[in-house]
Amino acid sequence: MTIGVPDAHPAVSVIVPAYNEVERITATIDEIRTYFDRRGTTCQIVISADGNDGTRERAAEVAASDGRILVMGHRERSGKGRGIREAIPHCQGRLIGFVDADQKTPIEEFDKVPPLFDAGHDLVIGSRALRESTIERPQNLLRRVGSRGFGYCMRAIVGLSGIPDTQCGFKFFRREVAIDLFARQQIDGYMFDVEILSIARRLGYRIAQLPVRWRDDGDSRLRLVSGNVRNMTDLFKVRFRSRSIGRNERKDSDGRR
Repeated sequence: MTIGVPDAHPAVSVIVPAYNEVERITATIDEIRTYFDRRGTTCQIVISADGNDGTRERAAEVAASDGRILVMGHRERSGKGRGIREAIPHCQGRLIGFVDADQKTPIEEFDKVPPLFDAGHDLVIGSRALRESTIERPQNLLRRVGSRGFGYCMRAIVGLSGIPDTQCGFKFFRREVAIDLFARQQIDGYMFDVEILSIARRLGYRIAQLPVRWRDDGDSRLRLVSGNVRNMTDLFKVRFRSRSIGRNERKDSDGRR
């Protein structure tokens, strides 16, 4: 389901993947559009909302009076990776990115993003693990231990040395880079971040890591046992699929090999 018609050629397209966020989604949309309005930047907001709790319908009510907002999604939970992958073709911005529906990283952190693209980077990823990062509200101890264990497993299986935080939900891409990467991306679940970064590194895209403000909301959607089993399975899929991708495959900005 897709609702709304975005304005043509905005500077930035922001995808908001959402699952059971009916109580939060209106505030998130307001925060994003208010932020870009204040800085005089044209934006498109794409809400990719799964579930049947009313999140998609609530967002559609807002979109009905604002042509900058596009709403799409499925009644069933299809996965964050799939939601973003399906949203990418609808994005019109020169920069395309995604942020968490609960704004764990405030949209104001985008202030730091454009200079990194001006410096020649192809994608900018938020990181909670850099010295300059600010953790305003940390995860509980169990989640922190689990995150550290995930990092060890991920690097052992996939690699990505030098990227200590693959999972921060604050990432932006040059338009042509986003289209290229997500056309190759296949993981529907949370490990899509690892897949995207693995593909980007193999293709030689320039990745900037951005220290961000971050706050936990205590509402993790990951099931510790079944969720992590799926994540490990997906990491091995990323490892084996990435072997078929070489640096000589990188496309130029016109999409030609």
